[in-house]
Amino acid sequence: MKAIKELATTIEKPPRGWTPDLLWHAYEKLEKSRVRGAGGKVLADIVSLVRFALHQDGELRPFRDQVNERFAQWMKQQQANGRRFTDEQRQWLEAIRDHIAASLAINIDDFDYVPFLQRGGFGKANQVFGKDLVPLLEELNSTLAA
Repeated sequence: MKAIKELATTIEKPPRGWTPDLLWHAYEKLEKSRVRGAGGKVLADIVSLVRFALHQDGELRPFRDQVNERFAQWMKQQQANGRRFTDEQRQWLEAIRDHIAASLAINIDDFDYVPFLQRGGFGKANQVFGKDLVPLLEELNSTLAA
């Protein structure tokens, strides 16, 4: 996330004065048929802008939408592999998904902050997932923020 913040700061400096929102709107005007959704509102959307500009993605979509899509696919894959999650685990997984969508990644320290702290923080997450928590976070980081 530090590199993304540095990029945002750099492109905002004169003479350009670009923001993710301005760049998103410019692409909407130039490439209307390839822009999906309203993005550029969160810092993580810079990833989408860069991937689109470098032709790594054929469409410009908000990073959150991409993460949500990857999460839905991951959940289907887990179910197909026989892995079941309790309702409580699903709620935690959705909160983890949302954090990755906004922050590009999740780590153990993030459990010290809202919304995880409101759910009981790392201690509760560890209780809910047990020894699978850390490997699960690594898997979600690599799968959702790919």
